[in-house]
Amino acid sequence: MKFAVIVFPGSNCDRDMYHAVKEVLGMDADLVWYQNSNLEDYDAILLPGGFSYGDYLRSGAVASASDVVQQIKEHAAKGKPVLGICNGFQVLTESGLLPGALMRNKNLSFMCHQETLVVENNQTAFTSGYERGETVRFPIAHGEGNYFCDEATLEELKENDQIVFTYQNNPNGSVADIAGIVNKEGNVFGMMPHPERAVEKLLGSDDGLKLFQSMIKKWGYTYAANV
Repeated sequence: MKFAVIVFPGSNCDRDMYHAVKEVLGMDADLVWYQNSNLEDYDAILLPGGFSYGDYLRSGAVASASDVVQQIKEHAAKGKPVLGICNGFQVLTESGLLPGALMRNKNLSFMCHQETLVVENNQTAFTSGYERGETVRFPIAHGEGNYFCDEATLEELKENDQIVFTYQNNPNGSVADIAGIVNKEGNVFGMMPHPERAVEKLLGSDDGLKLFQSMIKKWGYTYAANV
Protein backbone atom coordinates (compact mmCIF):
# COMPACT_ATOMS: atom_id res chain seq x y z
CA MET A 1 0.00 0.00 0.00
CA LYS A 2 1.44 3.35 -1.03
CA PHE A 3 0.94 6.39 1.20
CA ALA A 4 1.32 10.08 0.30
CA VAL A 5 2.16 12.37 3.21
CA ILE A 6 1.22 15.85 2.02
CA VAL A 7 3.62 18.61 3.07
CA PHE A 8 2.46 22.24 3.22
CA PRO A 9 4.54 25.27 4.21
CA GLY A 10 4.39 25.07 8.00
CA SER A 11 3.70 21.33 8.30
CA ASN A 12 5.74 20.00 11.22
CA CYS A 13 4.38 16.51 11.83
CA ASP A 14 5.02 15.21 8.33
CA ARG A 15 8.17 13.35 9.41
CA ASP A 16 6.29 11.76 12.31
CA MET A 17 3.61 10.48 9.92
CA TYR A 18 6.20 9.28 7.43
CA HIS A 19 8.13 7.47 10.18
CA ALA A 20 4.97 5.74 11.40
CA VAL A 21 3.94 4.28 8.05
CA LYS A 22 7.38 3.81 6.48
CA GLU A 23 9.74 2.90 9.29
CA VAL A 24 7.40 1.33 11.84
CA LEU A 25 4.73 -0.24 9.62
CA GLY A 26 7.07 -1.02 6.74
CA MET A 27 4.83 0.45 4.04
CA ASP A 28 5.71 2.39 0.90
CA ALA A 29 5.42 6.12 1.61
CA ASP A 30 6.50 9.45 0.12
CA LEU A 31 6.67 12.97 1.46
CA VAL A 32 4.77 14.91 -1.21
CA TRP A 33 5.31 18.66 -1.48
CA TYR A 34 1.94 20.30 -2.09
CA GLN A 35 3.05 22.12 -5.26
CA ASN A 36 4.54 19.05 -6.93
CA SER A 37 1.75 16.67 -6.19
CA ASN A 38 0.27 14.03 -8.44
CA LEU A 39 -1.75 11.70 -6.28
CA GLU A 40 -2.94 9.26 -8.93
CA ASP A 41 -0.47 6.54 -7.97
CA TYR A 42 -1.15 6.66 -4.22
CA ASP A 43 -3.54 4.39 -2.35
CA ALA A 44 -3.93 6.57 0.75
CA ILE A 45 -3.51 10.25 1.53
CA LEU A 46 -2.22 11.45 4.89
CA LEU A 47 -2.57 15.08 5.98
CA PRO A 48 -0.20 15.74 8.89
CA GLY A 49 -0.29 18.21 11.75
CA GLY A 50 1.48 21.50 12.01
CA PHE A 51 0.68 25.07 11.09
CA SER A 52 0.03 25.12 7.34
CA TYR A 53 0.63 28.64 6.02
CA GLY A 54 1.20 29.77 9.61
CA ASP A 55 -2.48 29.19 10.45
CA TYR A 56 -3.32 32.58 8.94
CA LEU A 57 -7.04 33.39 8.56
CA ARG A 58 -8.08 30.14 10.28
CA SER A 59 -6.16 26.93 10.85
CA GLY A 60 -6.17 24.96 7.61
CA ALA A 61 -8.12 27.62 5.68
CA VAL A 62 -5.38 28.62 3.22
CA ALA A 63 -4.23 25.03 2.67
CA SER A 64 -7.83 24.00 1.94
CA ALA A 65 -7.84 26.26 -1.14
CA SER A 66 -4.70 24.72 -2.66
CA ASP A 67 -4.71 22.65 -5.85
CA VAL A 68 -3.63 19.51 -3.99
CA VAL A 69 -6.81 19.56 -1.91
CA GLN A 70 -8.85 19.38 -5.12
CA GLN A 71 -6.88 16.24 -5.96
CA ILE A 72 -7.60 14.91 -2.47
CA LYS A 73 -11.32 15.50 -3.02
CA GLU A 74 -11.14 13.51 -6.26
CA HIS A 75 -9.20 10.78 -4.46
CA ALA A 76 -11.85 10.64 -1.71
CA ALA A 77 -14.69 10.57 -4.25
CA LYS A 78 -13.22 7.32 -5.59
CA GLY A 79 -13.58 5.76 -2.14
CA LYS A 80 -9.86 5.85 -1.33
CA PRO A 81 -8.76 6.58 2.25
CA VAL A 82 -7.88 10.05 3.50
CA LEU A 83 -6.59 10.58 7.04
CA GLY A 84 -6.14 14.06 8.53
CA ILE A 85 -4.44 14.52 11.89
CA CYS A 86 -4.53 17.80 13.88
CA ASN A 87 -3.93 20.48 11.22
CA GLY A 88 -4.91 17.82 8.69
CA PHE A 89 -8.29 17.54 10.44
CA GLN A 90 -8.62 21.32 10.22
CA VAL A 91 -7.89 21.18 6.49
CA LEU A 92 -10.57 18.51 6.03
CA THR A 93 -13.23 20.61 7.76
CA GLU A 94 -12.20 23.81 5.98
CA SER A 95 -12.39 22.04 2.62
CA GLY A 96 -15.82 20.55 3.34
CA LEU A 97 -14.59 16.95 3.30
CA LEU A 98 -15.74 16.69 6.92
CA PRO A 99 -18.48 18.68 8.69
CA GLY A 100 -17.93 21.16 11.51
CA ALA A 101 -15.04 23.43 12.41
CA LEU A 102 -12.11 23.61 14.83
CA MET A 103 -12.00 26.64 17.13
CA ARG A 104 -9.64 27.95 19.79
CA ASN A 105 -9.28 25.74 22.85
CA LYS A 106 -11.61 26.74 25.67
CA ASN A 107 -8.65 27.92 27.78
CA LEU A 108 -7.25 29.89 24.79
CA SER A 109 -3.89 28.15 25.27
CA PHE A 110 -1.82 25.69 23.28
CA MET A 111 -1.89 22.24 24.91
CA CYS A 112 0.62 19.43 24.48
CA HIS A 113 0.22 16.28 26.59
CA GLN A 114 -1.15 12.74 26.58
CA GLU A 115 -4.93 12.29 26.53
CA THR A 116 -7.13 9.25 27.05
CA LEU A 117 -9.64 8.64 24.25
CA VAL A 118 -12.63 6.31 24.00
CA VAL A 119 -13.28 4.29 20.85
CA GLU A 120 -16.91 5.08 20.04
CA ASN A 121 -17.07 3.28 16.69
CA ASN A 122 -14.86 0.32 15.82
CA GLN A 123 -16.72 -0.46 12.61
CA THR A 124 -14.83 2.08 10.50
CA ALA A 125 -11.95 1.34 8.17
CA PHE A 126 -9.69 3.22 10.58
CA THR A 127 -10.69 1.56 13.85
CA SER A 128 -11.58 -2.07 13.14
CA GLY A 129 -8.55 -3.18 15.16
CA TYR A 130 -9.97 -1.69 18.35
CA GLU A 131 -12.81 -2.77 20.61
CA ARG A 132 -15.81 -0.50 21.00
CA GLY A 133 -15.45 1.30 24.31
CA GLU A 134 -11.70 0.64 24.46
CA THR A 135 -9.58 3.44 25.90
CA VAL A 136 -6.36 4.50 24.19
CA ARG A 137 -3.63 7.05 24.91
CA PHE A 138 -2.63 9.53 22.21
CA PRO A 139 -0.79 12.84 22.60
CA ILE A 140 -2.44 16.13 21.69
CA ALA A 141 -0.62 19.24 20.47
CA HIS A 142 -2.97 22.01 19.40
CA GLY A 143 -4.24 25.49 20.10
CA GLU A 144 -7.38 25.20 17.95
CA GLY A 145 -8.72 21.74 18.68
CA ASN A 146 -12.15 22.70 19.98
CA TYR A 147 -14.48 20.84 17.60
CA PHE A 148 -17.75 22.64 16.94
CA CYS A 149 -20.84 21.91 14.88
CA ASP A 150 -24.47 22.97 15.11
CA GLU A 151 -27.15 20.82 16.70
CA ALA A 152 -28.45 19.47 13.40
CA THR A 153 -24.97 18.36 12.33
CA LEU A 154 -24.33 16.81 15.75
CA GLU A 155 -27.54 14.79 15.52
CA GLU A 156 -26.55 13.65 12.04
CA LEU A 157 -23.11 12.59 13.28
CA LYS A 158 -24.74 10.58 16.05
CA GLU A 159 -27.37 9.00 13.80
CA ASN A 160 -24.78 7.90 11.25
CA ASP A 161 -22.29 6.73 13.92
CA GLN A 162 -19.71 9.14 12.53
CA ILE A 163 -18.21 10.00 15.92
CA VAL A 164 -15.20 7.71 16.09
CA PHE A 165 -13.19 8.88 19.11
CA THR A 166 -14.19 10.99 22.12
CA TYR A 167 -12.10 12.47 24.91
CA GLN A 168 -12.46 10.80 28.29
CA ASN A 169 -11.64 14.14 29.93
CA ASN A 170 -12.38 16.81 27.35
CA PRO A 171 -9.33 19.15 27.32
CA ASN A 172 -10.39 21.72 24.74
CA GLY A 173 -14.18 22.18 24.95
CA SER A 174 -15.13 20.10 21.91
CA VAL A 175 -18.86 19.59 21.53
CA ALA A 176 -19.95 16.13 22.76
CA ASP A 177 -16.29 15.45 23.70
CA ILE A 178 -15.53 14.76 20.02
CA ALA A 179 -11.90 13.92 19.20
CA GLY A 180 -12.38 12.41 15.73
CA ILE A 181 -15.07 11.89 13.08
CA VAL A 182 -15.49 10.07 9.79
CA ASN A 183 -17.49 11.05 6.72
CA LYS A 184 -20.73 9.26 5.81
CA GLU A 185 -18.96 7.13 3.22
CA GLY A 186 -16.42 5.98 5.80
CA ASN A 187 -13.21 6.73 3.88
CA VAL A 188 -12.32 10.22 5.16
CA PHE A 189 -11.30 10.46 8.80
CA GLY A 190 -10.06 13.37 10.87
CA MET A 191 -8.94 13.67 14.47
CA MET A 192 -7.04 16.14 16.62
CA PRO A 193 -4.91 13.75 18.75
CA HIS A 194 -1.82 12.21 17.17
CA PRO A 195 -1.88 8.42 16.58
CA GLU A 196 1.34 8.69 14.54
CA ARG A 197 3.08 9.79 17.74
CA ALA A 198 1.82 6.69 19.53
CA VAL A 199 3.23 3.84 17.44
CA GLU A 200 6.15 2.79 19.65
CA LYS A 201 6.22 2.04 23.36
CA LEU A 202 9.32 4.22 23.61
CA LEU A 203 7.04 7.18 22.87
CA GLY A 204 4.81 6.34 25.83
CA SER A 205 2.11 4.50 23.89
CA ASP A 206 1.77 2.28 20.82
CA ASP A 207 -2.03 2.51 20.77
CA GLY A 208 -1.89 4.29 17.41
CA LEU A 209 -0.59 1.22 15.60
CA LYS A 210 -4.05 -0.34 15.36
CA LEU A 211 -5.37 2.69 13.50
CA PHE A 212 -2.85 2.35 10.67
CA GLN A 213 -3.14 -1.44 10.70
CA SER A 214 -6.91 -1.11 10.35
CA MET A 215 -6.48 1.09 7.28
CA ILE A 216 -4.13 -1.38 5.64
CA LYS A 217 -6.34 -4.37 6.42
CA LYS A 218 -9.53 -2.69 5.19
CA TRP A 219 -8.14 -1.71 1.82
CA GLY A 220 -6.88 -5.21 1.15
CA TYR A 221 -3.12 -4.90 1.44
CA THR A 222 -0.63 -7.03 3.30
CA TYR A 223 0.51 -5.60 6.61
CA ALA A 224 4.26 -5.88 7.04
CA ALA A 225 5.14 -4.85 10.59
CA ASN A 226 8.54 -4.22 12.02
CA VAL A 227 7.25 -4.40 15.59
